[in-house]
Amino acid sequence: MFHLTTALDAASGVPLYEQLYESLAAEMRSGAIPAGTRMPGKRRLAAELSVSVNTVDAAYQILATEGYMEPRERSGFYVQEYLALPTRPEEVPPPVSAAPPEAAEPPVRFDLSTRGVDPGLFPFRTWARLQKELLYSSPQLLTHGDAQGDVELRQALADYLEEYRGVRCTAEQVVVGAGMEYLLSLLAPLLPGKTAVENPGYQRAKQVLENNGVACCCLPVDADGLSVEALSGSGAAVCYVTPSHQFPTGVTMPAGRRTELLHWASRCPGQRYIIEDDYDSEFRFDTRPLPSLQGMAGADGPVVYLSTCSRSLAPGIRIAYMVLPRQLLPAWRAKYRIYSGTVSRFEQQTLARFIREGYFTRHLARERVAYKARRDALAASLRAAFAPDELTLTGLHTGLHLLARLKNAPPDAALHAAAKAQGVALSLLSDYDLTGGEQDFFGTFVLGYGSLSEASFPEAGETLRKVCTAAREASVTV
Repeated sequence: MFHLTTALDAASGVPLYEQLYESLAAEMRSGAIPAGTRMPGKRRLAAELSVSVNTVDAAYQILATEGYMEPRERSGFYVQEYLALPTRPEEVPPPVSAAPPEAAEPPVRFDLSTRGVDPGLFPFRTWARLQKELLYSSPQLLTHGDAQGDVELRQALADYLEEYRGVRCTAEQVVVGAGMEYLLSLLAPLLPGKTAVENPGYQRAKQVLENNGVACCCLPVDADGLSVEALSGSGAAVCYVTPSHQFPTGVTMPAGRRTELLHWASRCPGQRYIIEDDYDSEFRFDTRPLPSLQGMAGADGPVVYLSTCSRSLAPGIRIAYMVLPRQLLPAWRAKYRIYSGTVSRFEQQTLARFIREGYFTRHLARERVAYKARRDALAASLRAAFAPDELTLTGLHTGLHLLARLKNAPPDAALHAAAKAQGVALSLLSDYDLTGGEQDFFGTFVLGYGSLSEASFPEAGETLRKVCTAAREASVTV
């Protein structure tokens, strides 16, 4: 006969049967009630514990359902054999030398990172209403989705891209996936060879391609974007570019350079491709956007178009999309047609309605007004905090970040340390140097303005000036 080590408490808010279940389960797991033990009858245990038979019965039924006990006809309940766990000697951890406590990092007061967006701009009410309507009217959306994404969303995206980005495609060319990284990982095995990436550039894209077996080379970016001359001599069969708003320099590839790039790809049909990452083209403030490379090349051209909703809606809405050239569709389907969709069908259908019913374009218009005001506020705060010849601002025309180049800048390591001490989250241009050691990248802030309110920018500008002062003093001291 065993005895419970935990008494039941009738005054507790936990029902007695749950307390009994937990106590018995714990003793079975520990071996206090060994495997193979015949448990006492319900009436007997109820009398011993001064509880009702129903209480014991409820606990026994849960234990049997979860596999702790096995009911045997006319014999009672027995503890399952597999619950007998091997005992092992208590291990004594090796002595650990006392380490000095780590200094607490200062809290982030100003988030000027390039990935920052304002979740407060998300269209909560409209999105929730559309999703609720779908939840009650379309239970079939709980089933598996197409590997390419729901056709309704693909068609909505194709129509939107044609109207606003000049992309020429059909719904069958659109692939929907859970983030740019996922889509790049699917695309990588379809590429014909080495891929050229921009430098400075997007480290994550390079890493994803290399993780999937694609050799990458880093090519310089000038005032017009990726150097086609360097590309021609690189031996690359693919190039990854951000022509609408080069990340992170902010330059826009002009029509002439785009034409050169398309000519480079067209010289070897089916053997050369361009990956066009159009990550934030929705946020152009001062000039009209140039047509996409894909639109210039056409549906049969050598351009893979990539974009995402992470910035236009929210990072948590993991919906990205890719437009494949028609000649890559057979290879894609042969490799991935057995896959399941990676984005919730409710999210897909909500976005499809959000686009079709005009909410998306109205949402983008409101975002452009809000982000333009923040860009202007950041630029004004920097011009007020720094001397006119001390800081040069570039890349203000589009996107959610700008560049601020310091005159007689201290070392970037000192700038990073001073920014951290002041509670400022930011990047420097050298952080995006994919090769290392490029002197031209030093002394330039890459400042995102998506996360901060307009009211906070004056203090943010003054804090950045303090960062520069502290970095100069620290570098002189060293």
